[in-house]
Amino acid sequence: MLKLLATLSVAALTTTGALAADSSAVLTGKAAFGDWSKDAPGVVRHITIDALDAARATPSASNGSNTVARPAGALPKVPAGYTVELVASGISNPRAMRVAPNGDLFVANSEANEVLVFRIPAGSAKPAEKTVFASGLHQPYGIGFYPPGPDPKWVYIANSNSVVRYPYRAGDLKAEGSPETVVADIPANHHWTRDVVFSPDGKTMYLSVGSGSNVAEDIGKAPGGGVAPWARDHALGEAWGSETGRAAVWSLTPEGKDKQVFATGLRNCAGMTIQPETGQPWCVVNERDNLGDNVPFEYATRVVKGAWYGWPWYYIGNHEDPRHAGERPDLAGKATLPDVLMQAHSAPLNIVFYEGSQFPGLKGDAFVALHGSWNRRTRTGYKVVLLKFENGKPTGTYEDFMTGFVLSDQDVWGRPVGLAVGQDGSLFVSEDGNGTIWRVSATK
Repeated sequence: MLKLLATLSVAALTTTGALAADSSAVLTGKAAFGDWSKDAPGVVRHITIDALDAARATPSASNGSNTVARPAGALPKVPAGYTVELVASGISNPRAMRVAPNGDLFVANSEANEVLVFRIPAGSAKPAEKTVFASGLHQPYGIGFYPPGPDPKWVYIANSNSVVRYPYRAGDLKAEGSPETVVADIPANHHWTRDVVFSPDGKTMYLSVGSGSNVAEDIGKAPGGGVAPWARDHALGEAWGSETGRAAVWSLTPEGKDKQVFATGLRNCAGMTIQPETGQPWCVVNERDNLGDNVPFEYATRVVKGAWYGWPWYYIGNHEDPRHAGERPDLAGKATLPDVLMQAHSAPLNIVFYEGSQFPGLKGDAFVALHGSWNRRTRTGYKVVLLKFENGKPTGTYEDFMTGFVLSDQDVWGRPVGLAVGQDGSLFVSEDGNGTIWRVSATK
């Protein structure tokens, strides 16, 4: 019986162009909640703030996935009209990806402390060349080309504890010389996924720095209980103690000067990008844990200068975290509400806006990689979703686009992380469960 179930699971996973659900039926409110068994390309969800459960309405679960080898021949599921192909496998920890102006795919291989380059001909999933661009790094994640445009002179790499840059000429497959440190002494424990992106005019570098804790449970407490006066007196959104400068996005010059806290209260802004239509930075955020299956929602949002998004005192608007009850009544009603809400504990790690021409009707929409839950009784995430936009503004809906990485309530073979759009309009997806990269293209 077990052998039969395994065979059925593989057969289901290897279907390219899986049947999509009726996308005209949008799941809304609590009906939009689901788990891996209900995921399928074409399922559309719209999670709204009124569907948010009370904190601890359900017990907090510890339900980490068991990563297993990818079944022989297994492919992710994608919608009808699309084809998915394997680009590379056996990478120790492929995370964030960026496409250079000449089309080369740069991949942060974080656990190996290196950045890889894949030269993939247009229209193909087979790399013509693969090299190590730079090694000896420190948990690299974000990658940026500067200045923006067709002829960058530098490749920036965001380590967990610094930002470095290498001289770059179009087509370079290997960095020359030692890196120049642009930003030093970034706090590096706990959330380490630093990302870096530049404003369209090239004047500003944005750097995401995640929190050093779940919700700052033990920082700034007074000896007899409550919050210490010096923590209470901090300005809107400013962290304290070992969290100073964290759960934030920084802005700096490309040379690392004039560092400022651009936005705060973003627990772990693990992916950053620029929306082409507006020039605004966006990111996806891993919200806090241990408040129940459906609390709080994860989200994607514009990163607005001077905005505070709630962490650690409040979440998703004016919802007070019970672990900080009564500590900051002065902040009630001051948190900026995120733009797109997604299911709790999905763990979004990257976002990319689609500006290609290969996928009809998707220009201006955004893909988001969901790494997958551990703090939920029934597994969610482990997929790539498509955020829908109209006239540059998010509708609040998102659609399952790539699924099929989960085999059972316990076992998964893939955990999506990185996203990049190729010059030919195809979509590249990395996952760090089995260390693979995939290319999604329109079926010919």
